[in-house]
Amino acid sequence: MNLVNLFWLFLILASLQPVIQQRLLELSRQRTLARLASERGSTVITLIHRQETMSFLGFPVVRYIDIDDAQSVLGAIRATPPGRPIDIILHTPGGMVLAASQIASALAEHDGPVRAIVPHYAMSGGTLIALAADEINLDPHTALGPVDPQLGEYPAASIVAAAEQARDPDDRTLILADMSRKALWQVERFVGGLLERHMDPARAREVARVLSSGTWTHDYPLEPDELISLGLPVKVGIDPAVYTLMKLYPQPKGRRESVEYVPSPIQPPRQPRRSVPARGSRDG
Repeated sequence: MNLVNLFWLFLILASLQPVIQQRLLELSRQRTLARLASERGSTVITLIHRQETMSFLGFPVVRYIDIDDAQSVLGAIRATPPGRPIDIILHTPGGMVLAASQIASALAEHDGPVRAIVPHYAMSGGTLIALAADEINLDPHTALGPVDPQLGEYPAASIVAAAEQARDPDDRTLILADMSRKALWQVERFVGGLLERHMDPARAREVARVLSSGTWTHDYPLEPDELISLGLPVKVGIDPAVYTLMKLYPQPKGRRESVEYVPSPIQPPRQPRRSVPARGSRDG
């Protein structure tokens, strides 16, 4: 075999390697999901958004909840028999309100227990989906977030506030403020409907208002203690198998790891030293 043939063979193998690695990773995910579903006796659905590397240009693209996600999740919910639990694992910065609302509605209407499992974070639309669950399982340091709507790059609540404070707002500001009021009402009404399944209607409306009206900045982390104080069905503690599954959704290759560590070895408990009487001494 001459050098030209070796060169072409190298190119073919180099081009196939990422495909083979991706396929092996997908098979590992499927096996882990099947084992997790069997152990929990549920349908396990993942909605996990990492940065994905484009196959041609090779730069990372941030993923969000979109219509394709909604279509896939709704298909998984429809395929789940009545009475069978659903576990949806969420790891997402959020996304389209329409897509998140479709998923949340389908989960809320499922005939069977629904658990949302959030090992790290589920912001905005991810929180909206979690609110549809009968139980929200969180890591002690997990963060959910406010669900106030955003119009473009600005929060709807801030657009309304700016229009109200402006002395002579232009037509564009008035139009945006009108759209913002409608968006705020729509999201608050939808969230209130989800929460009324688990709490008193008056309390549900109040919590929906707090979550959707711009009480905090949109990226404010709502951690378990604060979520429990709101009356949400939060349970702190996650199946260790979920953390194992998350490792099968790695960040794109080709960049140095930002965090590295060496696990500490497990040391056996130290036995207390027994005191030895001094030489020549006697008890009593």
